[in-house]
Amino acid sequence: MFWRTFVFSLFLLLGVMVGVLLLPFSDPWHSAFLALSLTCLLLFIVDVNQANKTLLWLKSEERGEPPFYRGVWGELADRIIRLVRAKDREIVKSDARLTEFLSAIQASPHGVLLINPEGRIEWANEMAKVHLGIDIERDKDQLIGNLVRDPAYTAYAHDMVFDHEVVIEGAQNQFQQHSKISLQLFPYGEKRKLMLTRDITALEQAELMRRDFVANVSHEIRTPLTVLAGFVETMQNLRLEPHEQTKYLALMQQQASRMQILVQDLLTLSKLEGSPLPSGLDWFDLDLVLKSCEVEARGLSKTLVQAAEKSHELIFEYLGTSGIEISGNKTEIQSAMSNLISNALRYTPLGAQVRVTCQVLADGQWRFAVKDNGVGIAPEHLPRLTERFYRVDRSRSRETGGTGLGLAIVKHVIQRHGGEFQIQSTLGKGSEFSWVLPKNRVRFQNKSDDLALLG
Repeated sequence: MFWRTFVFSLFLLLGVMVGVLLLPFSDPWHSAFLALSLTCLLLFIVDVNQANKTLLWLKSEERGEPPFYRGVWGELADRIIRLVRAKDREIVKSDARLTEFLSAIQASPHGVLLINPEGRIEWANEMAKVHLGIDIERDKDQLIGNLVRDPAYTAYAHDMVFDHEVVIEGAQNQFQQHSKISLQLFPYGEKRKLMLTRDITALEQAELMRRDFVANVSHEIRTPLTVLAGFVETMQNLRLEPHEQTKYLALMQQQASRMQILVQDLLTLSKLEGSPLPSGLDWFDLDLVLKSCEVEARGLSKTLVQAAEKSHELIFEYLGTSGIEISGNKTEIQSAMSNLISNALRYTPLGAQVRVTCQVLADGQWRFAVKDNGVGIAPEHLPRLTERFYRVDRSRSRETGGTGLGLAIVKHVIQRHGGEFQIQSTLGKGSEFSWVLPKNRVRFQNKSDDLALLG
């Protein structure tokens, strides 16, 4: 500032000296005053010109470099451009942080919606589309009440009490695929609201399965206990003939066996869920297990037939399985195979066909399937067949003596071995229960055969 004042004063002095020497006035003071005035006017015009250029530069939408000149206005323009660039850098950083924040919300497993004071949607992430069917590009500025029309939400929004969640039907609610969405509103700012949604379908199903499990276990155990208690009371209070005692004891033994099987299946499930995954280094001969299951199945078939005129047409097909070894838990695999075969025999009418197929697929995987041409299963039952104690026909299950745990055990065994369990059925045409184990659990005892299969 001192230097600028010095230069300004120097220009004024030079102007006065030039005026005294050149202006034709007899009085030198008049010449000096006129020269000083002209010099100030000239400096003022230059200053106004610089100020005008600076204003035009500031008003320009496409602001480039500031006008090239020196002086106070040049310094001012330079400082302004520095401030503008610093602000631009802050805006870029702020936009980057906002983008990262929105990306994080987009990656969230929960739905997020921003609702303005009028109840209209300002922003929503992708998960909100999955949960509620809301698309921000299509539904922006739409009333949230017009898009979420579940009565539970309508009452929740009307009460204006947002200290709890409300459960509504999800947008993906379709046949065989029911979803439950938990939703809660959080007021913020000036009458704005944040809506958070989360998918609780798995939690609801787990809670339903827990309730069913407790109720079914209680029922399954209470029924044979009631029968046993009745027979014991009868034998204590009545004099029975030897043949009557033998009959009652046989019935008591039957109920005790039923309870024993139930407890054993429960223990098996508990062991499967709590034990480490089967090793991939323990190999067993598949032929021996298949033969054992076939002998057991044919024996069960004869037992079920008894005095009936018809029997099952039981067929075993082994396609390319000779010399095959499987890695994993032999007992678990054999139990899964036996469960599928016994289920088919118990629930397929006499005279129908039960076909057991075991084959090594072209890609090296092992497939085991049990197919029948019986009554089949309605589509609405298929998703729940592997749930514990779930039965399509409870009265028929009582007759056949099943516990309702067989398919749950099979599913756990196959999943523990890295395989995939599948159920296909058509009502009135029959069912097929199958699984596929990955090729890393299948090998030939003769390595040359193994190489030939892979080739």
